[in-house]
Amino acid sequence: MGMGTSNFVIRWINFLTMLLAIAVVIFGVWMSTHHDGCRKSLTLPVLGLGAFIFVISIIGFLGALKKSTILLWIYLILLCIILVAILVFTVLAFIITNNGSGHNVSGLRYKEYQLNDYSSWFLKQLNNTDNWKRLKSCLVKSEDCNNLAKQYKTIKKYKMAKLTPIEAGCCRPPSDCGYPVVNASYYDLSFHPISSNKDCKLYKNTRAVKCYNCDSCKAGVAQYMKTEWRVVAIFNLALFVVLSIIYFVGCCARRNAGRTRESKV
Repeated sequence: MGMGTSNFVIRWINFLTMLLAIAVVIFGVWMSTHHDGCRKSLTLPVLGLGAFIFVISIIGFLGALKKSTILLWIYLILLCIILVAILVFTVLAFIITNNGSGHNVSGLRYKEYQLNDYSSWFLKQLNNTDNWKRLKSCLVKSEDCNNLAKQYKTIKKYKMAKLTPIEAGCCRPPSDCGYPVVNASYYDLSFHPISSNKDCKLYKNTRAVKCYNCDSCKAGVAQYMKTEWRVVAIFNLALFVVLSIIYFVGCCARRNAGRTRESKV
């Protein structure tokens, strides 16, 4: 790749990523202004990511603009670290999300999930008291469970619904409990459960309790996290390819900058 072409491409790529970094930082600041603890917990990672992208972009942009071999070396080293980190994270994400799947229940269009089906990493994270306390507070604030009665106004519609993993695990007792359905957010708990499943005794109709302390709820969250992680992992693969191309162009720019310096000498 020619000297002018590689420098031009690197300058514009890093100029665009600088704009992206600024947008990420603004988004992080916007998140910090919300009182929702669920969003606030993501503020620092988002701000850190934006700042990191901005610093690397500045180094790459100035390196290509000034044809500085030192700056381009620093840029390539940081980019290489990012590539390795993305690759490691993606491999781990696929390994961690390899286990776990739903179980079909007769008469229902959605699946139920069991916590022990998932990887030990998910079990460790979800069984941690502090982690689950924070996640549970987010689930309660989301109002997903309380909105089911508004979405499905008849028992027939409720039973034919395709509930999400979190709705299936956190908003209702497991099917093997055998509690009769009164409506989408209320069950007849006077019925003696036919199962020894401990979740049967943990479920309450109270909007702040529901089945948020149940293993079935943790399993629903694990399934949700598994799906999200898979999406992120696939995105990371695409990002890895794009960054590898940018790394190649950066190598060309660094080599051309070195040649320019040697010719001047």
